[in-house]
Amino acid sequence: MSEIGLEVCVDDADGLAAAVEGGADRIELCAALSVGGLTPTAGLMALAGPPRVPVYVMIRPRPGDFVFGAGDLEMMRRDIDAVRDARLAGVVLGASLTDGQLDAAMLRKLTGHAAGLGLTLHRAFDLVPDFKDAIELAVELGFERILTSGGARSAPQAIEKLAELVALAAGRLSIMPGSGVTLDTVDALLAKLSVSEVHSSCSIREPAHDSRLVSMGFVAEDRRRTDAATVRAMKARLSAQ
Repeated sequence: MSEIGLEVCVDDADGLAAAVEGGADRIELCAALSVGGLTPTAGLMALAGPPRVPVYVMIRPRPGDFVFGAGDLEMMRRDIDAVRDARLAGVVLGASLTDGQLDAAMLRKLTGHAAGLGLTLHRAFDLVPDFKDAIELAVELGFERILTSGGARSAPQAIEKLAELVALAAGRLSIMPGSGVTLDTVDALLAKLSVSEVHSSCSIREPAHDSRLVSMGFVAEDRRRTDAATVRAMKARLSAQ
């Protein structure tokens, strides 16, 4: 069996450096992971490129739902241009209709604008009413992989569903488990799944160092920080599978 790849999501310069130092196979570059990830700044994109490892950039213009309008589309097109200008490897996309189905028309516009870049479908997929139809659309649009928790809050809660998704994909694209994938959960996840890659923050909890920042609402009492040692440990765990 070939080694399972590790994608690490990061949302700042220190996290980017830690993921590279720890040996991540690919990086998902974001802002604001606390709300599921948003488009990072042009400055962070520039810092990530030219990449030492492949970097895929989250294209999500705002927190909240994935129902995007014309203004959102224009922002996302410009952000895709910034990814290309930074010479990064790909983009992470998703868009929904109000009933949770993937917005095929919006995704066709976005993937068309991203021609030449790698494509990951993000966890908007987890909201769809019919996983089979969503996988077929993702294949049609040229996505390389789907980042998914199997429709649950975290991937370890939906191992059986993830196995069904792997079967539905039938090797046409990668089903990449993400959300709640940690050193404590990855073994049980992979014992039942035939996947080629996983997605993890490889983070540790770090308390705020200044109570004034907490009292003013600038930071939470603690935060998650990407940790190079945890990245290395996860890589070692995946190599042992």
